[in-house]
Amino acid sequence: MSLEIKICGLSTLETLDAALGAGADMVGVVFFAPSPRNVDLATARRLAGHARGVGAHARVAALTVDAEDEALAAIVEAVRPDLLQLHGRETPERVAAVRARFGLPVMKAVGIATRADLGRLGAYEGVADRLLLDAKAPKGAALPGGNGVPFDWALLSGLELRVPYMLSGGLDPSNVGAALRLARPSGVDVSSGVESAPGLKDPARIEAFIRAARAAESEAREAGTHEITGRPADPNPAGDGLPSQPDEPCVVTVLNSFRTGPDENGHFGIFGGRFVAETLMPLILDLQKAYEEAKADPAYKAEMDAGLKHYVGRPSPLYYAERFTEHLRAGAGEGLGAKVYFKREELNHTGSHKVNNVLGQILLARRMGKERIIAETGAGQHGVATATLCARYGLKCVVYMGALDVARQAPNVFRMKMLGAEVVPVEAGAKTLKDAMNEALRDWVTNVHDTFYCIGTVAGPHPYPAMVRDFQSVIGNETREQMMEAEGRLPDSLIACIGGGSNAMGLFHPFLDDPSVKIWGVEAAGHGIPSGEHAASLTGGRPGVLHGNRTYLLMDDDGQIIEAHSISAGLDYPGIGPEHAWLHDTGRATYISATDKEALAAFQLVSKLEGIIPALEPAHALAKVIELAPTLPREHLMVVNLSGRGDKDIPQVAEILGTKI
Repeated sequence: MSLEIKICGLSTLETLDAALGAGADMVGVVFFAPSPRNVDLATARRLAGHARGVGAHARVAALTVDAEDEALAAIVEAVRPDLLQLHGRETPERVAAVRARFGLPVMKAVGIATRADLGRLGAYEGVADRLLLDAKAPKGAALPGGNGVPFDWALLSGLELRVPYMLSGGLDPSNVGAALRLARPSGVDVSSGVESAPGLKDPARIEAFIRAARAAESEAREAGTHEITGRPADPNPAGDGLPSQPDEPCVVTVLNSFRTGPDENGHFGIFGGRFVAETLMPLILDLQKAYEEAKADPAYKAEMDAGLKHYVGRPSPLYYAERFTEHLRAGAGEGLGAKVYFKREELNHTGSHKVNNVLGQILLARRMGKERIIAETGAGQHGVATATLCARYGLKCVVYMGALDVARQAPNVFRMKMLGAEVVPVEAGAKTLKDAMNEALRDWVTNVHDTFYCIGTVAGPHPYPAMVRDFQSVIGNETREQMMEAEGRLPDSLIACIGGGSNAMGLFHPFLDDPSVKIWGVEAAGHGIPSGEHAASLTGGRPGVLHGNRTYLLMDDDGQIIEAHSISAGLDYPGIGPEHAWLHDTGRATYISATDKEALAAFQLVSKLEGIIPALEPAHALAKVIELAPTLPREHLMVVNLSGRGDKDIPQVAEILGTKI
């Protein structure tokens, strides 16, 4: 993971371009009237739009000081920041409320003067997405930060936090290297240290600061000393009913590439790993060994490629959604309205992206001599894909599905049975995807000798998250080639829905090392984050352990899993893949959320405009396209992963809309 550099307090396009051109990872606008860096909403909107329009990878942070909800709502509406920076006296409870209300990552600034101040940091772990350690403002100071005053960075030596932290306070081109050597933060934030006068940024100083910080980062990496010393939270079985295998402790090691990972123990930073019953460890290790051997075998690759081409029907088209694009442009300002492409995974055999991964795993199961396949499913698409490939290769298939999902996804249940699969309704818990996965894991523990567990998403114990990602990366690899053919360049942004996150990771992963490509993941906000009835674990959750890996989960104060809710059975899961958790914490991808109501509206709109009925899952991503595309320049190229078709959802949507079939 690279050092993150933030230039804060920008107020002009000239200095914004200087920051972006020099390689800033984050730019900040200040909403605090006493500050000489304060900007109005119109200026901030113009700056944020420009930052996105030039194709820069930098994220936009909005800094506020003890702002009320009304003011924050106006900022979010006008600027659409990637992150809210709270720089006042906000309590942990207030930080949690802001995070839940607005569905955006939050960075909380904490003033540091003595070692005693470090004791306050723990209260914000698991509440804020990251911390900003700044010099404590002296008594009577007009500003809570931006005073150009450093603190003793040596206080941070050996600091262990469970969230990333950035360093601020008196940084400038001359001292940022020393600060990095002493504190080893995940990022640095500078404002007054690159100014020629209060509020007036100096492009030359901005460039010098970023150059000095990068030089210090390179020096540390060459010396092998640059690592983020945050430690993971204590493992928590989180009520999955299975014993837990102690995982290896880990340090979040700096990687040279976002596409590097996981490490040998299956960690993406502090996430991932392997927490399984003792009886499963030999199977997990055998699976890992078999997958490594298969990847190196040209015969396996040839069989996989042939199956994708002749059975699945790949490559799937990259389709310019012309009428959808024009509709969104009609309501946008002059020169605004991104050009939207659909990556049409719903045209694959079985109707979604799921078949890409299932083909790879079924071929692997055959290499391992397994004749019985088990799977979990929510919306039924993974179950259908597994049943289909088992029929193709003559394997016994058992699919676990929550009883609630069995009822709301009746067409897919019938398809699975037609294909010869046994569908087992799970009556435990909320009767949804989490409970189906619990039962599948119990089956696997009981039938270790002849059974292969085909997991449908980028979750579970190592090597599943990386293996499923690898199989799904065909989506992003094709998108790269198709976009170059269609437009002669890479897309400016990617967007996909997130449940466990396999369709999104398949699109995102091949672009992770392309900083010009903005990445948005869309979680299911259900009835709204404040309601508590949602499936947005990154927005409303915290790190814990479930289903064999450490990731963000929806949990109560006692560490017990909270039931998720979404109109979409495929997103109705209280966790997320560990690589997504890592991308969230490092800031490489931005995760937002869409409600049931927004997804339903997008489902109907796209059906009428494009003659394509999307599944309710990608309808969540389409809902955010409807929101984001009109704020972006017309030359902006946006790709949304249309991960499944909506045939399966017709009975459910008809009932919601009051139509009798």
